[in-house]
Amino acid sequence: MALDSDLFTSNTSLARLGDSAMGLQLARVLAVWRRRKWLGILPFAAVLCATATITVFLPNTYRASATVLVVDQQVPVDFVRSTVTGALDTRLQTISQDILSRSRLEELINNFGLYATSRRGLSRDELVEQVRRDIEVKPKGLDRAGGTIAFTISYQGADPETVAPVTNALASYYVEANTKARERQAHGTAQFLKVQLEEVRARLAVQERRVSEFKQRHLGELPQQMEANLATLERLNAQFRVNSDRQLRTTEQRQELVRRLESMEPVVATPGHVVTSVQTSVAPPDPATVRLEKLRQDLADLRMRFSDKYPDVMHLKAEVARLERQVFEAKRDDTPTKSVLAEKLPAPSIANPHAAQTREALSQVDVEITALKEEEKYLRTAMATYQARVENIPRRDLEFQALSRDYDSTKELYRTLLKRHDEAELAESLEQRQKGEQFRILEQAIPPSAPIAPNRGRLMLVNLLLSLGVGVGLVVLREQLDTSFHTIDDLRAFTSLPALGSIRRIVTASDIRRSRRRVQLAAGGAVLGLTLVVGVAYFVASGNEQLLRLLTRSLKI
Repeated sequence: MALDSDLFTSNTSLARLGDSAMGLQLARVLAVWRRRKWLGILPFAAVLCATATITVFLPNTYRASATVLVVDQQVPVDFVRSTVTGALDTRLQTISQDILSRSRLEELINNFGLYATSRRGLSRDELVEQVRRDIEVKPKGLDRAGGTIAFTISYQGADPETVAPVTNALASYYVEANTKARERQAHGTAQFLKVQLEEVRARLAVQERRVSEFKQRHLGELPQQMEANLATLERLNAQFRVNSDRQLRTTEQRQELVRRLESMEPVVATPGHVVTSVQTSVAPPDPATVRLEKLRQDLADLRMRFSDKYPDVMHLKAEVARLERQVFEAKRDDTPTKSVLAEKLPAPSIANPHAAQTREALSQVDVEITALKEEEKYLRTAMATYQARVENIPRRDLEFQALSRDYDSTKELYRTLLKRHDEAELAESLEQRQKGEQFRILEQAIPPSAPIAPNRGRLMLVNLLLSLGVGVGLVVLREQLDTSFHTIDDLRAFTSLPALGSIRRIVTASDIRRSRRRVQLAAGGAVLGLTLVVGVAYFVASGNEQLLRLLTRSLKI
């Protein structure tokens, strides 16, 4: 119990010491206040009056907003694909740069008379930059993919009746600029593809002419004609073998007729013998006629297997036409003659009828042999021609592949460009008819009913704190710089010499009058100073939009 009593006594003593220290501090503060109260009151009042005046007379700032909706393409993308590329946010930034250009903003300033009170203090570039800062574009809605479906356009200014028309004008600019930008991009894409298509078309025409000239120049030597050439060469070989066999048989037949003719003795006419009949002979067939009939048969055979544009058919047709002209001219120039055998053989008095028939058969055999030799010559020439074609096909194949490779790639490029050009023209028509993605003003701006700045309540609180800080700070600073002693305790704390005592100040009547006059002058000066401060603050704050924007950005009011 004794220990508890001692603890209680010590705690009580500490509490009394603490109260005594707090009392001393409070007394010291009150003493400082009595000495420095006007140094704190006057700056406090000056700062408070200045800031309050500025707060009251700062111009109001109003903001108006318009909402623009992004309308999707009205025609399904599966039918018409737009050529306007790029994300909407990127295109929106591009349009913003166009609308916020110097020429556009100067037109906006002149049309609506913006910043009439600030034009004298700001240059043209500063005014344009100020408009840029007062305009704000923000996305309002996003779809599931994160794309913008709407955005807001805001403009802030000092006149509530002006900010709304300016905002609506800006929204109209965005709608118009988006439409023109899409039309311009679609038209540019179509024109670019058109130029490229014309260039590729001209190049394709040159390559087509080269391919056509190559085919005409090497007709029959093309790779796709290999099988036809081999088939024709095989047919010509077969015809050549048949021709050789026929020549052999015809030659043997002629030799037999010659032996038979040599074994016959002519009948000699005797005096008094009357010939009752005269043996005449018919002219043997012409070799050209025989060969013409043969070529006609070959032509008919080829036409059954190939078209009239096939090289062999065309060649045989030309040869048949040439022989027909030759036979026609030969028939026109011939005149009726006596028997050929009667002219060639020695004319006996009376010819042997069997010998005449043998000679006629021999003449026909000679004609056939001549026709077979002509046909053999033709077959050899044709076989040599087709053999050369077959041998040249690998080389022509390489040449044709090199020529066709560029032609095929150019043709494919032309088809691709033609398809894309048609799609680009369709997309251009889509944009011209305004069926593509468009901007539409969803909500127009209306004049605001209340300002957005300044927040005068917050400003007043800041002004009060600032004024208190200035007043207290000056008092503390002055007290720290003061080296005089105000109490006997201050002197005793400063020096170790003993202080004998203190004498109070003796105030006389003249001191009182002098003090009253000093107070009156100070009061008048304070009133005049405060009035001057209020006037300067009013002059600074009245219509000062720059100061308002500075305070708004720094204090977020």
